[in-house]
Formats: sequence, structure tokens, C-alpha cells
Amino acid sequence: MKASSAAQGPEPKLFLPSRRDALVLALAGAALLGTALFLRYGIIQNTPLGLACEAGRGGFVCRLRLAVILMFVWNVFGWGALIAAAVQLIRPNVVVFGIGLVFALAGLVLYNTGAAALAIALLLLSLARSGPEAP
Repeated sequence: MKASSAAQGPEPKLFLPSRRDALVLALAGAALLGTALFLRYGIIQNTPLGLACEAGRGGFVCRLRLAVILMFVWNVFGWGALIAAAVQLIRPNVVVFGIGLVFALAGLVLYNTGAAALAIALLLLSLARSGPEAP
């Protein structure tokens, strides 16, 4: 026989960001996505700018270009997203979810697609976890 659901106790509340948190996450994601797309297509893949930077015309844009290139070569975006997603999976929190989302979106746009996609899958799985206990 099946045990009644009342005898088992209340079902745990799943982790789910509030409407305000979801709006902040969406705005942060959209802002980061726009910034990452500008970095990729406006600075990194801009051939005249790349040639000028290689010719020795140093400046803020060339240093930024080099820093972003080194970050995606070292998989900083992918590893950052994976670490944040693993922490989020273990202990759900809106801030950690946002950090993982931002790193994952940057990784998807800036050439760290494998790790970033895995991080997004872990972030989605974290939505099925129980939320933090109410005090």
C-alpha cells in the first residue's frame, strides 16, 4: 500500500529565485552577453585592430584584447562557470547562481563552450534542488 503524503511530511521547497532576483539575473545576463559579444566581434576579431596591436600600438584596448584572449586560452570563463555551478548544485544560492550564469554566458560567447555548456546544465539541475532552509 502507498503511504499517504501527509504521513511523509511537507515536500521540501525547491530553489527558485524570486521575481526580483530573476529580473536582476536577466538584466545581468543581458548586459554580460552584450559586453561579451562586443569584446568578441568588436575587439578580438577586429582585424585592423589586431594588426595595430601586433604592430606595437599599445593602448588600453590592446591590453584589454590581450587579457581577454589569455583568459579564454586558459579557460577562465569555463572553469569559473563550472566551479560556481558545482557550488550552486551543492548549496543553492541566488548570488552563486548569478555568478555561474555570468561566467557561463561569457564562456559560451568567448570560446569556452564545452565547460560553459556543462555549467549551464549543472545550473539547470540546481533548480531542482531544495532551497536554503528558512530560519
